[in-house]
Amino acid sequence: MSINITSTCRDLAQLMPVAQLACRLLFQECYKSGIDNIFITETFRSQERQNYLFAQGRTRPGNIVTWTLSSNHSSRLAWDIAVGAPLSLYDVTTLNKVGVIARKLGITWGGDWTGSIDRPHFEVKASWKMPIGYLLEGQVIVPSSSKMKVKLMIDEKKEANKMTQAWNPASPTMRNETENYIAQAIKEGIIQESHLKDLQNGMMTTDRLLGLYITIQQRRANE
Repeated sequence: MSINITSTCRDLAQLMPVAQLACRLLFQECYKSGIDNIFITETFRSQERQNYLFAQGRTRPGNIVTWTLSSNHSSRLAWDIAVGAPLSLYDVTTLNKVGVIARKLGITWGGDWTGSIDRPHFEVKASWKMPIGYLLEGQVIVPSSSKMKVKLMIDEKKEANKMTQAWNPASPTMRNETENYIAQAIKEGIIQESHLKDLQNGMMTTDRLLGLYITIQQRRANE
């Protein structure tokens, strides 16, 4: 693949498979935490482009944008992100929230570096493994433009069937989690409050719960 050293590559497919997986997991967990306005600004960076960027602010006009000639972008193990409108492109609050999520996933965040802090930067080692307890729950849409939003496309019927098969109204923990799920959907204006009352009064059937789950997931995916 020929890449112009003056332009960025935002193609996730140009990263190593392990980095692609880590990046998709990070965007999924950000989406689940309510952060859907982030997007990729660079993935693979050739050594020639790294040299070109390193020269900026040194032997070439402009501000310094990199502190190294050796980057994991060139190893196809790193990616940079930015924040969409209405926030500033590198909104510190948002990037810090993403950084906290990255730490939980074992992803290196440039915001944790000492000296040359680089909050938009994330990378993994070739040996990175998905942490226990996490998985890709569906198709993760990783935007490469501020005009797009992060999306998690789940097979609603498959997930709903899994949920209802495990549904046990006698379990206090499961009942509490289901009530919280429905309460959040009510807060978002997706379903009516009567559904929560019926659940609390023991009037919620498994088939009805299945239908509610599919409705909620479809509405959220289309927002």
